[in-house]
Amino acid sequence: MREFMDHVLQSFQDATGWYRDNGYADLNQTPNELLNFYIPGGLRLTLASLATPQFATSYTLGSLGSVDGSISYLYSSLPLHNVIAQSATIPLPTLLRSYRQIRELPEQAVSQKTWNAAAAGSLTHGAFGDEVLKQVRGFVARPTLLYGRLYLPQSRLEALVVKRLSPAVQLQLRAVSEAELRNGGTVLGLVQYDRGGFAIESLASTDGGLLGLRGLYNFGGDASPVSPTAPGPRSFADQTGVGLGVERERIYGRFSAGGEVYYGTLNKSAGMSLGARFATLPAHRGTPLTATLTINPLMGSISASYAVMAREYCSLATKFDFNVFSYESDWSVGMELWSKRRLAGLVGEDLGQVEGLADEPPRKKERSFQAKMEWRLDDPEPVRVPEKTDTGRGTTPSDPDNEYHGVLKARLDQNMKIGLLWEGRVKSLLFSVGTGIDLRRLDQPFKPLGLEIQFSS
Repeated sequence: MREFMDHVLQSFQDATGWYRDNGYADLNQTPNELLNFYIPGGLRLTLASLATPQFATSYTLGSLGSVDGSISYLYSSLPLHNVIAQSATIPLPTLLRSYRQIRELPEQAVSQKTWNAAAAGSLTHGAFGDEVLKQVRGFVARPTLLYGRLYLPQSRLEALVVKRLSPAVQLQLRAVSEAELRNGGTVLGLVQYDRGGFAIESLASTDGGLLGLRGLYNFGGDASPVSPTAPGPRSFADQTGVGLGVERERIYGRFSAGGEVYYGTLNKSAGMSLGARFATLPAHRGTPLTATLTINPLMGSISASYAVMAREYCSLATKFDFNVFSYESDWSVGMELWSKRRLAGLVGEDLGQVEGLADEPPRKKERSFQAKMEWRLDDPEPVRVPEKTDTGRGTTPSDPDNEYHGVLKARLDQNMKIGLLWEGRVKSLLFSVGTGIDLRRLDQPFKPLGLEIQFSS
């Protein structure tokens, strides 16, 4: 289950127009969420609230051997009117679905001049005559998100600052303060540059003096250059002819390839990795799927994963890891199975009425006396149209996402360890209950049951 603050952070990125599917760090996000989902331990209760469109709070209390908790605060300079904060009405797939369909690339139609004017607003004219002061005030007026979380009784503090500098640039600062960490804490800075077709991310951390660079390049699908007179990516998916149109529709997706390099200036160590991903786009009419391949040449590790949404209510994933130096391999499989509300309402008075009508055999109507005298059949009766009655359930079509009331997640790895998780909603409470099973320890195969409850308003 995604935390409420993560949901608000994603809403901030959507409100500012930031594309979340174009980072190298998120290359394996879909298979990881299907295979490495979090199973709660003990009992944990979370209360969250979006007090205003710009301010949110969250309080967490847990009990696993000892009582602990956390307090979180979030502020956004941009009003988040698009956030569905109430846990009773938020669509469950928004918080619970592991398979996430990548979105189409946005159009980079906003120029830097337009962005500066929109960010500065009324500050570009008025009493401020100094150009430098205008630029500073315009920088401050750009969308900003501030987030802080204090863990008790560990006295651990986490902080996050997100700043949109331009339509293609975003700045992030993350900090952790704890007495057990070296130098009392660490700070990580990231500068993200996204142009749709490619994205670059540079990072620097005080932990070991780490410096890194990541990049991702997209090609195929909606990332392919299209001439002004040629049909767009959606047109290919809507074609019904033969030849290239059908072939393009059948495999319509986006390829992404990238890599990362990093170097620790204090410990004099370096590393790198390469990765590729193919994912179908929303316009694809076939089965949604995601396939990834990552390679770490220095460590000799190769990882391949495949995730597919077999049905709207069922997603499957598998992952295989191999090391060319030690010949060690690792595999895991996972799934999520959604349950719909209408399945729970099949047994009821409506079903009893239907069964009663089905048991009664149809009776053939006898010919009228007038038809018998005229040696003919009766005239066909007009078709009876059932009257519309108000059942109190509403007649407007419901959102498909609101039909679900729970999801079952399961995984199995090479160590014969099973993870089970059931997530859903009861009234206004979101819950997550799960456990683990170790098939190699048949004397004590079950792990303690964990329960997490979340309420937001």
